[in-house]
Amino acid sequence: MPASAKKAPAKTLFGGIKPYKEKKGEKYMNKKQLEHFRAILHAWRTDLMDEVSRTVHAMQDETANHPDPNDRASQETDMSLELRSRDRERKLLKKISEMLEQIESSDYGYCEKCGVEIGVQRLEARPTATQCIDCKTLDEIRERQLA
Repeated sequence: MPASAKKAPAKTLFGGIKPYKEKKGEKYMNKKQLEHFRAILHAWRTDLMDEVSRTVHAMQDETANHPDPNDRASQETDMSLELRSRDRERKLLKKISEMLEQIESSDYGYCEKCGVEIGVQRLEARPTATQCIDCKTLDEIRERQLA
């Protein structure tokens, strides 16, 4: 390899966790895979909780009553957007807890509609996925047709 060629940076997931390398003939959702996804979900939850904490502190620090109506309106809009984001994250935290429960009950990684394996790569991209790609695609097509 020429000295000028650069190595691509190693890909990492939440919390610096490296992607899982499946071994040939390895059983799906074995102990190692479940531990891998448990670590991802815990790291993601920790990151979200840190963000919530930062938001609370920022909102406490920004409780100034601005005399200028434009400044006050801008602050209220910013807080509203921040609270909406935190609400989405609250729902995501609930979903993460549900996925951790599924890991404990050995139900994690299987489609809730058809029961087929969701797949390691899909779960790494979206650790809270509850459907295989086929069922999710069909759901999205149905949603578009109803809209």
